[in-house]
Amino acid sequence: MNTFGNIFRLTSFGESHGEAVGGVIDGCPAGLSVDMDFIRKELNRRRPGQSDLTTSRQEADEVEFLSGIYEGQTTGTPIGFIVRNTNSHSQDYDNLKDVYRPSHADYTYQQKYGIRDHRGGGRSSARETIARVVAGAFAKLALKKYGIEITAYTSQIGSIRLDKSYKELDFWKIESNPVRCPDTEKAEEMIELIKTVKKEGDTVGGVITCVCRDIPTGLGEPVFGKLHAALGNAMLSINSVKGFEYGMGFEGVQYRGSEMNDAFYCKPNGNVGVKTNHSGGIQGGISNGEDIYFRVAFKPVATLFKEQETVDKNGNEVLLNVGGRHDPCVLPRAVPVVEAMAAAVILDYCFLCNL
Repeated sequence: MNTFGNIFRLTSFGESHGEAVGGVIDGCPAGLSVDMDFIRKELNRRRPGQSDLTTSRQEADEVEFLSGIYEGQTTGTPIGFIVRNTNSHSQDYDNLKDVYRPSHADYTYQQKYGIRDHRGGGRSSARETIARVVAGAFAKLALKKYGIEITAYTSQIGSIRLDKSYKELDFWKIESNPVRCPDTEKAEEMIELIKTVKKEGDTVGGVITCVCRDIPTGLGEPVFGKLHAALGNAMLSINSVKGFEYGMGFEGVQYRGSEMNDAFYCKPNGNVGVKTNHSGGIQGGISNGEDIYFRVAFKPVATLFKEQETVDKNGNEVLLNVGGRHDPCVLPRAVPVVEAMAAAVILDYCFLCNL
């Protein structure tokens, strides 16, 4: 299961400390102008070492395209690409070769395959998300044809959260701070929390909110191809994600149906709209033309610099002290990954629904 999507598809490959990570994008329409500056910008938002809130690993993350592009345009054939690993300190992980990190994929990979690449987590490393960001950049470029905009931001770190609706926020402020939160005051609190956690050798999780605007009505396939199910599948496939909710989500259980229902009305242009959008732009698994908004919960990073109890491959109890370079909080770098996966799903469903 290294391939994602139906018509617009991504197959990713590579390990954290291998020669490179990369992918093959299939189903991208021909004649799409390839904006290299935009693709680099998207990768820079995800790359390590971008601030003192992230891992200190320094990678340029320059993408090399191997196929599917000619004279600056897509040809409609598979787009092959790689991003070379140039700063992988594999020796930092020597003590993990025979030890299972708590809550990491070490044990499950070993049990499933009988072998694992312990260097930086191998295939289970978040470095795999590079391929998703590249594919998402192409999806975003293609979605411009439909006028669709997809924006994600950090809405919670630990117990510090935004209580405002996304409609009250200035999205232009998202990239103005390293935590990618559009509320300046909350961003400062989040930054201080991450710095404190990092100094303690610990990690912290949070929530990313994503908003998809100008979505056409009719995206989604009943019964097993519901749009929100596809978005949930995409988000839950991202490293460290533990939860997904759209619209009012879990908060909605405390309300009555009379409070939750989205009343319809006729817009001046003759189209049908809703007075509220508790449904999050999706009803019956199909987009209704309103904004789609959802939240993605990320757990604290499993690898931390505090001594932990665990066992080795022979079942011996040991105390683990981890070396290497790791994020104290994955949220700042995960924002473009959430956007990328949302863009890939929306574009795929535009094609599925012949839009």
